[in-house]
Amino acid sequence: MTTKDQTFSTQNMDFDALYAGRLSFEGSEPGTDFIPWDIGEPQAAVVALERTGGFRGKVLDVGCGRGDNAIMLAERGHDVIGVDGAQSAIQQAEQRAMAQGVRAQFKVADATELRDIGAGFDTVLDSGLYHCLNDEQRSAYAAALHRVCQADATLHLFCFAESVPSGTPIVQEALISVDDLHANLDRYWQIVDITPTFFATSFTRELLAGSGDPAAVQVDERGRVLLPMSKVLARHK
Repeated sequence: MTTKDQTFSTQNMDFDALYAGRLSFEGSEPGTDFIPWDIGEPQAAVVALERTGGFRGKVLDVGCGRGDNAIMLAERGHDVIGVDGAQSAIQQAEQRAMAQGVRAQFKVADATELRDIGAGFDTVLDSGLYHCLNDEQRSAYAAALHRVCQADATLHLFCFAESVPSGTPIVQEALISVDDLHANLDRYWQIVDITPTFFATSFTRELLAGSGDPAAVQVDERGRVLLPMSKVLARHK
């Protein structure tokens, strides 16, 4: 099985190959199951959002990856479907849900089209998908979300902040400005608030030692690198 290194970029990222183990992320050993955003549990920021009533009605987790956020929402009684463009990610999400004894629904779908996933969603969670898309895809994604959602739907979008420090293998194009969010969302969504938060990653300072200043990054109590994120709250227009 051949692998190659990959920085985090919006260009030429083969997510299906990455989830299936045919591609290695830069800084990891070839053949290892290392995906920086896959921490094996829901993100603390998403858990906190659920605890404060951020999810209502029919929920869409778009770009769900291996499904940890969707599984958490389903476990807490939400009617949720997780979708991802990578078939290998969806297969693994189903396996994780089954292993945890949680009934959760997952489907393969292109986020810029969202075909055959149903409609009438009341809440959308985007936990790190938006910054994976290029400009053209971001606009199409905003339109697709608008089409499948209810008129009073809420969008919770988490994306890389511009303040992500050097020393992480994330290219400039994946750092999202406020102007970028307005340019691609405003036609379909009213941005209510943008607040700073953090996501845990599978990176450690040791893994980042060759790509900048490891001391510039924050870590949690388990030594996982925390990356600055923007949490966007938007309403369906």
